[in-house]
Amino acid sequence: MWRDHQHGQIDLGDQQLEYKWLRPHAAGRPTLVLLHEGLGAVAIWRDLPERLAEATGCGVFVYSRAGYGRSSAVELPRPLTYMHHEGLDVLPRLLGHLGLGEVVLIGHSDGASISLIHAGGTPAERVRGVVALAPHVMNEEICVASIRQAKIAYETTDLRARLAKLHHDNVDGAFWGWNGAWLDPDFMAWNIEEYLPGIRVPVMVIQGRNDEYGSHVQYESIQARSGAQVELVLLEDCRHSPHKDQPEVTLAAVTRFVAGL
Repeated sequence: MWRDHQHGQIDLGDQQLEYKWLRPHAAGRPTLVLLHEGLGAVAIWRDLPERLAEATGCGVFVYSRAGYGRSSAVELPRPLTYMHHEGLDVLPRLLGHLGLGEVVLIGHSDGASISLIHAGGTPAERVRGVVALAPHVMNEEICVASIRQAKIAYETTDLRARLAKLHHDNVDGAFWGWNGAWLDPDFMAWNIEEYLPGIRVPVMVIQGRNDEYGSHVQYESIQARSGAQVELVLLEDCRHSPHKDQPEVTLAAVTRFVAGL
């Protein structure tokens, strides 16, 4: 049984997914499921899973999507609908396989977009709420400009070596799968706003005012189009990773949101 082990691999048949599992501290709580950013993996969350488990009493499940961390590799190029695939196909199968009961999805960047797609585009019976850290619901030039800079950094600095500590043999696939999709000219038309009206659970959006990958149009769209209540937390002195740039404020906001459910 996977819940007997804190670390391991989940077998979904077509992919093996690296995971980390923290048991709940209290009964009757939803499980927090963490979905990483476009260059993330289990390890990128650092001590946030442990701090969330302690603060909320909830169990915490963290995993690396296929192509990341120590999960299965994927073929490149990634389809431009890769986040749709994760939210509409992989995540429903994963949650069903895990049998966790009620969950709160906590996603960052790509992971936040996947969470919104899942909550608004599937029955999502298990989902009690969504925390979206720096989500995207459309592409913007500010995002593409930052991703162009990431490409230069990967080719000319120690970024590849640093990412290899997260992704191991998957490092090139993880980077180019993400970078190649976002820089594809056709990806400027990428948009998931159609899923927002289908969301029927509370949403908390946490975004830094200095986010270099997205502007106010992202959270304003979620507020205007979501089919359920949306709480916005805007953080000062914060870029694209609220949980890293403002960890205490972010932890407090997420803890309050989960308690309110």
